[in-house]
Amino acid sequence: MPDVEGSTEQKEFYLDIPAKNQAFFLKGSGALDWGVQNRLSRIFNPSSSKTVMLAIDHGYFQGPTTGLERVDVNIVPLVPYADALMLTRGILRSSIPSSSRNGIVLRASGGPSILKELSNENIAMDMEDAVRLNACAVAVQVFVGGEFETQSIHNLTRLVDMGNRAGVAVLGVTAVGKDLVRDAKYLRLAVRICAELGAHVVKTYYCPEGFETVTASCPVPVVMAGGKKLPELDALVMAFNAIDQGASGVDMGRNIFQADAPVAMIQAVGKVVHEGMKPQHAYDFYQSMKNEKKAEAPVAR
Repeated sequence: MPDVEGSTEQKEFYLDIPAKNQAFFLKGSGALDWGVQNRLSRIFNPSSSKTVMLAIDHGYFQGPTTGLERVDVNIVPLVPYADALMLTRGILRSSIPSSSRNGIVLRASGGPSILKELSNENIAMDMEDAVRLNACAVAVQVFVGGEFETQSIHNLTRLVDMGNRAGVAVLGVTAVGKDLVRDAKYLRLAVRICAELGAHVVKTYYCPEGFETVTASCPVPVVMAGGKKLPELDALVMAFNAIDQGASGVDMGRNIFQADAPVAMIQAVGKVVHEGMKPQHAYDFYQSMKNEKKAEAPVAR
């Protein structure tokens, strides 16, 4: 109700302080709607502008991948240490505690298994279900140079249109087929196409030469894909180099859940990504956590 006339209440409008409009912290995301920015801030840590995303969506075309046979047993203990989870709606509903605070990135494309042509994907879920599941983003494979390149790009553009209407971000994933070379020239082409067509974030592989040109030429955040399983120190070196060369985070799966000590490994990756810890120091941290866990294990009688 209006103030009563004659009220002695004192008001302060801070006339000497200009109105503040804080810029959004994430590369290329300043013009996005508030809802999309808020969702992205649940994927990327605002303090570091980086993310440690745990990729566990392999089963959508590979079946029960080694380390993912029992998500409830092997993966749920890792969840508290990830900023975001990349997974399918089936695994989210069946296996991930609804009390989890992670940003959720839902796999939204699919179709063929490893027995068929992988680039022949279609959109595999409705945006309404992503909103129902409180997802921050949906992920779609884009097969630049693949047999069904145009179809996969159309999947991306359709999801971007749906995501913009719903306020949900879209992660474009650059899929590299067996006949394509993962060099900087190809990766620049693939990530730029995804960004040009509206992806809010792009996930791609690391390349030893020229990766900084991949991130520099992409106007939105680039997240490094973990790829095949590497020795733990090598995986930490790759993560450090990717961040040092402009990546906004990592999306690791096998290099975490197939490690000798997955809980220790995801924490070591977090040290590299969010704190800039050198790979050797992060590896020493991993070894220390691993040995600590062994010491806590009950002795068999």
